[in-house]
Amino acid sequence: MRLVIARCSVDYAGRLSAHLPLATRLLLVKADGSVLVHSDGGSYKPLNWMSPPARLTVAPAGEDAAEGVVETWTVRNLKSDDRLVVSVHEVLHDSSHELGVDPGLVKDGVEAHLQELLAEHIGTLGDGYRLVRREYPTAIGPVDILARDGGGGAIAVEIKRRGDIDGVEQLTRYLELLNRDPQLRPVAGVFAAQEIKPQARTLATDRGIRCVTLDYDALRGMDDVSARLF
Repeated sequence: MRLVIARCSVDYAGRLSAHLPLATRLLLVKADGSVLVHSDGGSYKPLNWMSPPARLTVAPAGEDAAEGVVETWTVRNLKSDDRLVVSVHEVLHDSSHELGVDPGLVKDGVEAHLQELLAEHIGTLGDGYRLVRREYPTAIGPVDILARDGGGGAIAVEIKRRGDIDGVEQLTRYLELLNRDPQLRPVAGVFAAQEIKPQARTLATDRGIRCVTLDYDALRGMDDVSARLF
């Protein structure tokens, strides 16, 4: 991965047109051909980017040298006419790093254990529920649990320790793919977590996804009913 911090302006031309005026930004050039433009804000979201397959060419400034441009990056998408043009005025940092093969996301111990426990006690989700498979594969990653409800309908379950909007978005993408499978559809969604943020619950409800709050101790059989006041 190449990391460049530079004063630059950015123009995107293609199906959409966009312009970022001159400012200091972080440019990420990844081994898969993607190029992302970041500011010091906005969390993980880039201001603009070019997805792979793409090719980056760097050329010295031409007629725009009088405007302070020292070099021009042109990133062309290999499957369309889209272009990302970065006009670099000053390079403040430029380094490359070999990251190697990424092992992918590994769930933390509690989250992985929640999946295991819920699979063992799938009836927690409702009467008549039965487990089909844990880590059900899709083209964009595995769904935590695929189950059938009492009526035989397919249910995709995404499990989080703390449920936020990103988790709902992730389950939405899984549901979109699973509902293309004629042997499964219609597939309903269940978003299960120990704690679900109000915004995530609102989004899930709007998309027809049921939210379930999981009691970790109860799933482990450690919930002492006699110790309850109510």
